[in-house]
Amino acid sequence: MNHNKIACIGEMLIDFVCTDIGIDLKNGENFLKKAGGAPANVAIAINRSGGQAKLATKVGLDPFGDFLMETLRPDNIDMSGLARSITPTTLAFVALQSDGERDFTFCRGADAELAWQDLPNDFLDDVGIVHFGAATGLLDGELYSTYRRLLQEAPQRNIIISFDPNYRDGLWGDNPQEFITRCRPWFHQADIVKVSEEELAFLTGEKTNEKGCEQLHQAGVSYVTVTCGHRGTWLSHRSGRQQLVPSIAIASIDSTGAGDAFIGALLQQIAKPDCQFDNYDHMQKAVLWANVCGALTCTRFGAIDAIPHAAEVNTCLDREA
Repeated sequence: MNHNKIACIGEMLIDFVCTDIGIDLKNGENFLKKAGGAPANVAIAINRSGGQAKLATKVGLDPFGDFLMETLRPDNIDMSGLARSITPTTLAFVALQSDGERDFTFCRGADAELAWQDLPNDFLDDVGIVHFGAATGLLDGELYSTYRRLLQEAPQRNIIISFDPNYRDGLWGDNPQEFITRCRPWFHQADIVKVSEEELAFLTGEKTNEKGCEQLHQAGVSYVTVTCGHRGTWLSHRSGRQQLVPSIAIASIDSTGAGDAFIGALLQQIAKPDCQFDNYDHMQKAVLWANVCGALTCTRFGAIDAIPHAAEVNTCLDREA
């Protein structure tokens, strides 16, 4: 059996995006319904980049849940791990600031209930990479238990582990140290960790990317990718090799989903048969490709709607060459 699929686990939700640009949620009045959730965004990016994603999530038996399932179908996401619940679908409200950054608040619902027994017995049989997007996955609930069980199962099957802490003040603002504590088992097991510069400083207490990455490598991480906005991505390997992989110049209008598009595209590149995960040069090329995918996502409004297809990324790279 081929083990070329990439499993993504966590929330799929409705983003209600405030269309009053530059106004926070307190003062926003107009909202647009969009499909979202970091693991779902990553799964879409994987498939649009030419890979094969399967998604483990839970949505409500409500119109929002129906809408989310219909959103996945055109991209041929494997939905064998998608469950339904009488609990309403999770909702997120997002305000976009004038610089393209975001203001979040969550109304958590069905995603919290995803239990290990909701997954098919053969869910991991054709999986080569499992990606944990921790926006809500480390909060108390059944999903957190499923995360921990999956973290135990993956190494026993020689599955590559990808982890994106995806820290949100709105979820952990009262106890940020608990979030850091809950991340540690993933740092011990993860083969690749994706963080922003702000997250790296927050998680490690270090002021430079070099020192922050060194701390994660000491914990057990093989590769750390630090997204640095328009500058590109800092790629660091436990061997000591590290560099800034440049991005492309774009006019950013909405950064929602850009990090998810980046890691989804990167995992798709890693899953290709000709990519050697332990080869730093291969990883550098994969990060360059993923940078373009993330950058192009910033040029459009929304998350899933904005994620580009492989042909567009390749065209952009050809133009830059």
